[in-house]
Amino acid sequence: MSIFVTGDVHGVAEYGASRFSSRAWSLGRTLTRDDVVIVAGDFGFIWSGSNTDKYWLDWFESKPWTTCFVDGNHENHHLLAGLPIREWNGGLVHEARPHVLHLMRGKVFDIAGNTVLAMGGAASHDKQWRREGKTWWPEEMPSESEMKRCRASLDRVGWKVDYVVTHEAPSDLADELCMECNREFYDDSLQAFLGELDGRLDYRTWFFGHYHNDEWRDDKHRLIYQDIVRIEARCADGFGETTSNYSEQER
Repeated sequence: MSIFVTGDVHGVAEYGASRFSSRAWSLGRTLTRDDVVIVAGDFGFIWSGSNTDKYWLDWFESKPWTTCFVDGNHENHHLLAGLPIREWNGGLVHEARPHVLHLMRGKVFDIAGNTVLAMGGAASHDKQWRREGKTWWPEEMPSESEMKRCRASLDRVGWKVDYVVTHEAPSDLADELCMECNREFYDDSLQAFLGELDGRLDYRTWFFGHYHNDEWRDDKHRLIYQDIVRIEARCADGFGETTSNYSEQER
């Protein structure tokens, strides 16, 4: 049983589904339903309710693993909100298919013996070129009540998890990345909230997407895009010597 994390796929076969093809990722053929692949936002295959959406959701369902995702800014948040809700591994999910699951905001999941905080959302830097209710939704940004529920989830686990998966980055890192990407986000409430969590939370590694690159920003924050990073399951007596498949050179 393993967890894998990857980045934005944007509902486009060229960027998304091809990443998980048997030719591109042969390891996928060896996985089971107990193995989980988490997309760090901008999954995008729940977009219009079209036959194309249905085709690709069925395609993901046909894979041997379980696909999960946190929501990004480029999602149809109205369609996500209309999906059935169920409990899964200690948290709540929207079920697109039995094994294609949206990890709802602020929930802590127990996956492969690891606790994982999921917190979706981000502000679109391109919303002036999008149409509200068609290609952009105000619900891309978490509400105050969602952030409050996230704090309550962390209260229940003593503000300690193994991993964090978000779409947006905490404020300090987001400021650096926005400057590098020429994005101007000021007084971003989600970045500030994630910065608050980063300062309080005890965790091993924080994975986030959104900025379309693959790199360690520091020893604990991994910007993820096209890479598929494996997190090993925890051993019964704690963590073994090797807990992930990324190399020290990558760090």
